[in-house]
Amino acid sequence: MDWPGVAQVCRIHRSTLRSGERAEEVAYAITSVPRPLANAAQLLAWDRGHWTIENRSHYVRDVTFGEDASQIQEGNAPQCLAALRNAVISLLRSSGVTNIAAALRKNAYQVDHVFAMLGIMKN
Repeated sequence: MDWPGVAQVCRIHRSTLRSGERAEEVAYAITSVPRPLANAAQLLAWDRGHWTIENRSHYVRDVTFGEDASQIQEGNAPQCLAALRNAVISLLRSSGVTNIAAALRKNAYQVDHVFAMLGIMKN
């Protein structure tokens, strides 16, 4: 098959522990980055970086905020809400929060604390 621009192909073997069970997975990736600019270790680092973003942002937006189930689909509203969700996640992470769902539950009843985090009013 002719794929213009493809410089490397890699195979990634993942082994994870899910609910006490070992899960094995093989993934393949293609890239236009030539080997002198990215060796196997660099490609693996990029793959892990992708999953860090997936787990820390996209997963939180979907599972905690229910983004994929949202019925808001008109105009700019979906992009605006996605930006708002990202801002909330960033604000909480920058304040040291590791469990976004727990922080949302806690702050839902402490609006003055949220305003203080935003610098809108003093706590």
